[in-house]
Amino acid sequence: MADDPEEGMLSWDESVFRDEHVFEIDYVPETFKHREGQMESLTYALRPAVRGSRPLNVMVRGPPGTGKTTAIQKLFDEVGAQTSDVRTIRVNCQVNSTRYSVFSRLFEGTFEYEPPSSGISFKKLFGQIAEKLVEEDKVLVVALDDVNYLFYENEASDALYSLLRAHEEYPGAKIGVIVVSSDPALDVIDELDSRVQSVFRPEDVYFPVYDQPEIVDILAERVERGFHDGVISRDTLEYVAELTAESGDLRVGIDLLRRAGLNAEMRASRTVEREDVEDAYETSKYVNLARSLSGLTDNERTLLEVIAHNDGDQAGDVYDEFHERTGLGYTRYSEIVNKLDQLGLIEAEYADVDGRGRSRSLSLAYEKDAVLERLE
Repeated sequence: MADDPEEGMLSWDESVFRDEHVFEIDYVPETFKHREGQMESLTYALRPAVRGSRPLNVMVRGPPGTGKTTAIQKLFDEVGAQTSDVRTIRVNCQVNSTRYSVFSRLFEGTFEYEPPSSGISFKKLFGQIAEKLVEEDKVLVVALDDVNYLFYENEASDALYSLLRAHEEYPGAKIGVIVVSSDPALDVIDELDSRVQSVFRPEDVYFPVYDQPEIVDILAERVERGFHDGVISRDTLEYVAELTAESGDLRVGIDLLRRAGLNAEMRASRTVEREDVEDAYETSKYVNLARSLSGLTDNERTLLEVIAHNDGDQAGDVYDEFHERTGLGYTRYSEIVNKLDQLGLIEAEYADVDGRGRSRSLSLAYEKDAVLERLE
């Protein structure tokens, strides 16, 4: 702090931020660093589309926060700048986790209004999209972002099958598919039905976790665009990068910068200090947890809450309480347990129980308080 108390203090109408939007999760950066190889592979796969042919299908894999969605957004912008004969639509499968809702998004992207919310069959919905494509002689490129959510709901094979076989039912329909998975434990091809495997031979594009120098490099650019000069020192930035590298998720670092900036403003300080980062980290490290929870249904949230209060208990005991609160049967319960397990929210371990044979014990993958706090 400077000797003159006024010197280091923000007046009420000042901000440490030049542009706070730079620290939002969906901000697409001007320069997209350390992903040149991946962008080249994606461009290669889409090149036929720009020439009016069916593009290659692509599977994009990598842990959360490694640039996959940004790459798709950049790619689609570039294609749009090249030609108006390719329609690109990105579907967020965390929000649209059934085949029907995926195609509702495709309908909306094609006609620019939403399909009627009820009473239109899947066949008709799909038929209208395909006919419009053929009539306008456009190529459709669909990105199924966070496709892992379609797998958790057992909808992936049906959705992909419809897209990949469209040209058989609607000659002249040209559709390419990019599936984007952020679940490293999911083997996309293995989990698909054999009927889909036989037609789905995607190019594989992998996005590894950023290493610390890359994280510093990327965050430094955000700092330059998002904060005023001198707000954050190189040392503090390195510290943010260190915490980010531990989590392996770039979004943690971006969220951390934003919250640390807000903390500095709370103190009316012109600079972001290490303690601002430390305080912010308590929230930012759960950016993935918050994101996973935001997509859960009421019943899924209820089960997670029950598990939080019975951490480490046997599946049977957890079920009794869950059934009491929701009235749902064991099959649905078991499906939800599997989904929460696949999402990395819980760990379901098999254990031998005296006199009862093998049973699953369910425990949280995060601290109990962090989960309960965010469920409220």
